[in-house]
Amino acid sequence: MQTLSVKEAVKFLKQSDPELIPLLDAFDIEDLTPETNYFQSLTRSIIYQQLSGKAAQTISDRFIALYDKKNYPTPSDILKTDSTKLRSVGLSNAKVAYIKNIAEAFLNGTVDVTNLDKLSDEEIMNQLILIKGVGPWTVQMFLMFTLNRSDIFPTGDLGVQKGFQKYFQLETLPSPKMMIERSKKWKPYRTIMAMYFWRVVDGPFEW
Repeated sequence: MQTLSVKEAVKFLKQSDPELIPLLDAFDIEDLTPETNYFQSLTRSIIYQQLSGKAAQTISDRFIALYDKKNYPTPSDILKTDSTKLRSVGLSNAKVAYIKNIAEAFLNGTVDVTNLDKLSDEEIMNQLILIKGVGPWTVQMFLMFTLNRSDIFPTGDLGVQKGFQKYFQLETLPSPKMMIERSKKWKPYRTIMAMYFWRVVDGPFEW
């Protein structure tokens, strides 16, 4: 796995779609560096689902603190932990079940941990969504931020939709079909475009 260079992506995107230049010049986005603890990445995404960043961070810190002197629990640690104890840090019943499902999948071979980074995006999607609680969005975030795959475009993500709508000055949210069609010019760097659309929503931006 390699670091995903934003500079290289931006150079390509400016040439392939000049209409993006004001957006690409507006923000500085850091390169993406791959993560190697896949279990941590997936369980963290479950913890953070549908919560504000601050609330999720608090729960995540309490969750990790359950496992004294460890940077992060292993799948075995999770399966040995009573669900009531996991709920005590602020996790819902569903999230506890999903985290245990992920732990089970890592131990029983559902997830091919050793070769995961060698698989295609589609193969990884097909493997991980077998785990109850892990949906397409979670896998897309994993592909983007853990494996640093360069061409992931989460058209179902509301933040990406809103950024797309705002930048292209649309009256309504774009359909996935519209987004996919428009994004063809951006291959193979649609991951980077998603990050810029998130920034449109998060930060002050004028063009």
